[in-house]
This record gives sequence, structure tokens and C-alpha cells, in this order.
Amino acid sequence: MRSNTRVGDASTTVLVIDDDVKLCRLLRDYLEPLGYAVETAHDGRQGLERALGGGFAAVILDVMLPVINGLDVLRELRQRSQVPVLMLTALGDEPDRITGLELGADDYLPKTFSPRELLARLRAVIRRSLVTAQQEREARAAPVSVGPLWMDPEARTATLEDRPIALTPVEYDLLLALARAAGRVKSREQLLLEVADRDFEAFDRSIDVHVSSLRRKLCDDPRHPRFIETVRGLGYKMRRPGLTE
Repeated sequence: MRSNTRVGDASTTVLVIDDDVKLCRLLRDYLEPLGYAVETAHDGRQGLERALGGGFAAVILDVMLPVINGLDVLRELRQRSQVPVLMLTALGDEPDRITGLELGADDYLPKTFSPRELLARLRAVIRRSLVTAQQEREARAAPVSVGPLWMDPEARTATLEDRPIALTPVEYDLLLALARAAGRVKSREQLLLEVADRDFEAFDRSIDVHVSSLRRKLCDDPRHPRFIETVRGLGYKMRRPGLTE
């Protein structure tokens, strides 16, 4: 068997996690002439460790794996990485596809795939990942203003009427998420996804506590809000200045 020595860069290096050695070899033989470097792992634990090491454009992940099954690998991987994952399995039942997608898989392909279909889907998940990463970098760097509130995400500073506001890291991220979506309601679940970075247990309903703290620092009256409005049964909304909403 060929060595797993990496010959490509991170934008063209793919990790295949599958205990079918022959299939791994076939994928490597098909993808390498197209410019991809292919690394392989043959059990879930080894694959998870390799994936978490980073440096991959995408992971092709089988569901039925020894030691740790593919869905558990995906669950653990998604807690620490957003690398694109293409699920590859002999199980074609809809519940398995749904479970994989709900856990964060980017696409799902049965093992009856054709090589051309695999290549098309692989290119698609990598392309989406690159575009999303670029958009997120640009969005994170762009300053945000809502009336007299000004936030510079790159410097992680906030001012209100040109006076700096002292915010905790969570308060800053929460206020930034609301400011970027000014005029639109954000549910608590959406805010948790954006602010808690998947560590939901640490935040839970304390989103409300953080909002209360933000209101104090913004001198915002919750009964007549200038900035953060509670939308009953839905979540919170940053009010746009000069508009009756």
C-alpha cells in the first residue's frame, strides 16, 4: 500500500475514513491524477484524530466503521472543526441520511456512487466551504453601525456616541450578532449557534441574562427600547434607528 505522505496542500488534500482498503485505494487512484492528495484512515478513532489535526480540504467518511462509527466521528468532529464532510455509506435508508445531515454532514452519497458523481459532490462541498470562509472573513472584518452604536469586529471594540463600551467577550459577540441583523428577529437558538460556538450547556437561557447586562451598558430601557427589543415568543431584535417597528 502507498504511503500517506502528503503531496498536496490543504486546499486539495482529502482524508478518506473507510475500513474498505480496496475502496480507499480506488478513490486514491481516481482522485490523485486530478490533483488531489489522498490520505486514508481505516477506523473511526484514527480517522477522527487525523481529521482533527487539520489540513484537509474535505473528509470522505463512511458510516460503518470499527472502533467508533462514522456518525459518532462526525458528532465529535463538528464540535471542533468545520471541515466539509461527505458521508459515504452502504446504508441508503432515509433515517441514516437525515441523521448524518443533522449532525453536520455537508453531503451524503451511497456506496453505489459513480466516480464522476463523487468528484462533482466533492468539488461542490469544497467550493462552498471556500466561498463561505471568505464571506465570513470579510463579514467579520467589516465595521457595523446602528445609529450611535459603532462596532469594529477586527479590533473587538464598541462605542456608543463615541464613548467606549466595556463588554465581556460573550456580550460583544451577542451585541455584534444582533447589530449585524438589525431589523430582523434572532431567536435564542440562533444566538446560541452564533455566540456559544456549540458549547450550548454553558449558555442555555443565560442569553437573557447577557441581554439584560447589555441593556444596562447601553442605557436601554426594555419597556421603550432604543436598541434591543424583546419579541415575545420569538427572541430579540436590534431596532433600526429612525424606524417605527
